[in-house]
Amino acid sequence: MSLVSNTFILFVAATILVYYLVPGKLQWIVLLVFSYLYYIAGGVQYLLFLLFSTAVTYGGALLISRLRADGKEKTAKRILLLALLLNLGMLGVLKYSDFVIENINAVLHLGWKEFRFLLPLGISFYTFQSTGYLLDVWWKRTEPERNPGKYALFVSFFPQLLQGPIGKFSRLEPQLCTPHKPTGRNLCRGFERILWGYFKKMIIADWAVVFVDAVFDDPGKLSGISIFAVIMYSIQLYADFSGGIDVVIGIAEMMGITLDENFTQPYLATSLADFWHRWHISLGNWMKDYVFYPLSLSRWMGKFGKWAKQTFGKKTGRGLPICISNILVFLVVGIWHGAAWKYVVYGLYNGIIIGVSGMLAGAYRSWKKALHINSKAAWYHVFMVLRTLVIVNIYRFFDRADTVRGAWTLLVDSFTHWNPSLIMTIPAGRGGTAFTPYALLIIACGCIVLFIVSILKEKGWDIRERIAALPLPVSAAIYFCLLLSIGLFGSTAAARGFIYAQF
Repeated sequence: MSLVSNTFILFVAATILVYYLVPGKLQWIVLLVFSYLYYIAGGVQYLLFLLFSTAVTYGGALLISRLRADGKEKTAKRILLLALLLNLGMLGVLKYSDFVIENINAVLHLGWKEFRFLLPLGISFYTFQSTGYLLDVWWKRTEPERNPGKYALFVSFFPQLLQGPIGKFSRLEPQLCTPHKPTGRNLCRGFERILWGYFKKMIIADWAVVFVDAVFDDPGKLSGISIFAVIMYSIQLYADFSGGIDVVIGIAEMMGITLDENFTQPYLATSLADFWHRWHISLGNWMKDYVFYPLSLSRWMGKFGKWAKQTFGKKTGRGLPICISNILVFLVVGIWHGAAWKYVVYGLYNGIIIGVSGMLAGAYRSWKKALHINSKAAWYHVFMVLRTLVIVNIYRFFDRADTVRGAWTLLVDSFTHWNPSLIMTIPAGRGGTAFTPYALLIIACGCIVLFIVSILKEKGWDIRERIAALPLPVSAAIYFCLLLSIGLFGSTAAARGFIYAQF
């Protein structure tokens, strides 16, 4: 059930209606029932995996707590490792087994058959969310949930199930299980957030993807505009993913539930590290809490740090463990995005740049001082933003292309070939090439609106509060224009689902 389908809109409306009609103490049960109905609608064959992940982490957390209460710490640790192996192992087998077999066959010239597993909907998100809960229980950051239904709702809450944001149990579960009353503010603000998400998705992302697919699906013919295609892909990816998150957050807000923000103007970042603090924030926080800190503070990393200080000196030795931890974390981020070598390159590219940049932070300060560069100057800030955009767009080639070789070819072509007239040969929607200039104009206007909103938010404006403070006819007119623009200027190509709903 795609988030852009009429069926989904009706499903959400029915959920909210029933949610507010039942007594408050039963609302969480309504959410659980509708969440499972939503998941079953996507394929009943996937339900087993969701139930498996839920049962393993729910039972594992309870068993760990009970064993610890009895003083059986070693046994509790074995249960933790077993539960992690089962939960993450399920994700690994389903998502990466064919990739492993393919590479073993290539290296050893074997003929092993690939499994061709169907990838369950949202498995990457609910596996990470349930794994985070299990580790939080182990580290005594949260108490284990005794009610299996309430825990099942935490794992399966349907608005965020397919593309996040990845939630923490301590923050999300109390909201899901607390009674909520309908308020005009929540309903209005949630509806407005949903409209904004659909505006980004249907007016910007779904038009941009027309040009992205044309180039990346036939690079030999359209390699002369590869730089244009990767810029369009960056536009598409942000408008699509952040638009989907807007829809998800808006639906939850209409039910009185506040989900974590997942984006804060990432294309205004001044460094790659800053970009990742603003992009897919919930994944970054998950990696920081459950991979980076455990890795960088581990016993073996401490020993490595001591060796590095003795070998390379205190300054380098202090930074090297953090650098390596960053590289390994982003390698995991890359692999999480998909089972292909291009994602390994994607992860290493980000990790190496962020890791090495952290080690060179002192040198950067010295260079700026020697060159008399004022870090607070407006021109320097703009330069840093543009530099970061270039760095980000380089790795986008590996994100979107089918293979590492294909990504590298298009990356080289972006510097050696340029034939902008090819842009007008790409048919846009049902109007064909005759509509191409108008499609580009729609994308440009949508991006201008998005840019202005991003700048205002960066300056601290709470735009939704300002709109809400306007006289009712004015705010209603703004919402109506937003809705009308989606109908008038939304993509006329085939309806597409959200990219990250495929994870």
